[in-house]
Amino acid sequence: MKKENEIKTNNGYAVLGILLVLILMMIVGVAILTNYLFLVLLVAVVFIAKGFFIVNPNSSKVLVLFGAYKGTIKKNGFFWANPFYTKQRISLRARNFYSERVKVNDKIGNPILINVILVWKVEDTYKAAFDVDQYEEFVRVQTDAAVRKLAGSYPYDNFAEGEHEITLLSGMREVNEALENEITERLAIAGIKVMEARIGYLAYAPEIASSMLKRQQAVAIVAARKKIVEGAVGMVEDALTKLSSDGIIDFDDDKKASMVSNLMVVLCGDKEATPVINAGTLHA
Repeated sequence: MKKENEIKTNNGYAVLGILLVLILMMIVGVAILTNYLFLVLLVAVVFIAKGFFIVNPNSSKVLVLFGAYKGTIKKNGFFWANPFYTKQRISLRARNFYSERVKVNDKIGNPILINVILVWKVEDTYKAAFDVDQYEEFVRVQTDAAVRKLAGSYPYDNFAEGEHEITLLSGMREVNEALENEITERLAIAGIKVMEARIGYLAYAPEIASSMLKRQQAVAIVAARKKIVEGAVGMVEDALTKLSSDGIIDFDDDKKASMVSNLMVVLCGDKEATPVINAGTLHA
């Protein structure tokens, strides 16, 4: 397999000087010497004039002569080369690609919407020009394929508490690294260098978004209730211990159970408790 071959070519300004001399000779020969044989120089002038070209900064020209690759010019400036060369311009600038949001299934089958932000540039002009057809379209298609494969390799989120599996939502660093490696491998055939690849948008598909939101809310409520109960148990334990140690009241099992029940209702309730004054005993 061929690789990029960076070459140098003739300075355009030097050849331009020769061209001007030929034009001057032709004008003098025809207009002053009245020798129309000098018109033959017109063919040479036209031939030479077609060989000039410009290479802008961070750009390149791929030179091909009758189907044979001759090399790539990456140095910017004004040049002259064989007029029979075909010259394909390939940009070497870094480019952004913001893919469309695609609907795919994650590892456990949930439909999600996802897209990717890709920063890339051409590194090997030979591969970009001849190993693939329309390298820019190749980048778009292969990036889309890589995103679909990545989404199917990870779940969107952990469903069970205590799971530590890498997910699209929580494992962004690992997921982005896997995405960049996948795209790099796919685009290597086109001589493309991947500078950065990361997920730009991630969400459940609309048809399940509402259900998943309720699930997330339920998980949050359960976690909050668990914290409330843990705190309430500690507060009740401290209250009973303090009352007993200070000799304020002696609790038998029935009184202790009633006190615990009342305090847990007050501390774990959604609304503020309404106090009721008991003028009798705890058993009243």
